[in-house]
Amino acid sequence: MVDFAKLKSSRQSGNFDKLAKAIESLNPTEGSDKVDNFWKPEVDKAGNGTATIRFLDVSAEDGEDALPWVKFFSHGFQGPGGWLIDNCLTTLNGAKCPVCEHNSTLWNSGIEANKEVVRKQKRKLNYIANIYVVADPKNPENEGKVKLFKFGAKIFDKISEAMNPAFEDETAINPFDFWKGANFKLKIRKVEGYQNYDKSEFESPSPLFNDDAKIEKIWKSQYSLKELISEKEFKTYDELKARLDKALGLIGTPVARTTVEQIKEAPKAVQKKVEAVTADEDDDLAYFSKLAEEE
Repeated sequence: MVDFAKLKSSRQSGNFDKLAKAIESLNPTEGSDKVDNFWKPEVDKAGNGTATIRFLDVSAEDGEDALPWVKFFSHGFQGPGGWLIDNCLTTLNGAKCPVCEHNSTLWNSGIEANKEVVRKQKRKLNYIANIYVVADPKNPENEGKVKLFKFGAKIFDKISEAMNPAFEDETAINPFDFWKGANFKLKIRKVEGYQNYDKSEFESPSPLFNDDAKIEKIWKSQYSLKELISEKEFKTYDELKARLDKALGLIGTPVARTTVEQIKEAPKAVQKKVEAVTADEDDDLAYFSKLAEEE
């Protein structure tokens, strides 16, 4: 449990450095979603959208040594036997994952067609952080609420750039700081069929509120991030292997591949799952080569 007064004082002594070092230690090429708690920006028919959010500091429930984000890997692809959408076991301190092992074998076969298959079913990099929704034009009922926000490497790069600016005339900021952080203007465009976040940017630094009592209320409203990557959110190796075999059509009766039209006609719950694995998320193809070297 974090003490609020300590949180405010610690931002001046080491908290920024801790977060900056944590970002530097991440490889940029590298849970169960409680739907009501997660926020996702909505776009128009052209694929464009805007929203303003504020990334929040560590939850009181996660402890003062926790980071204000969690990082995890996931898999999401369709094989001849159906869809596989699951968290990747490598998130858990490098545990073995049958999907990654399968991809590694394909990648290191030297066959280009196999590599193309891997590119389609590679593991994906995800982050989750607590946010405060400042402005949500499409769904204004979300404004003023604390939500969980799942995002990929592109947005995390924006956070990293804010904390580690490339030019000497730019001042580093801690986007998670309640008092000296900054709102994040999310600008979404559709580029070559995919959502693009390049135009997104941080505004000038400012307090979330000019009232510490309001800030403390928001701080206490955050969700625990540790729970999202606990072992209970991951299937066992054998469970995941069985799901992989089914998706690959190795057991049971293979089903026809789902078309885009069928996905559009599917229930919204299924559509959300598909969207979750086609969003802006990075991959780690080099990981497959590393697995082969360790065998």
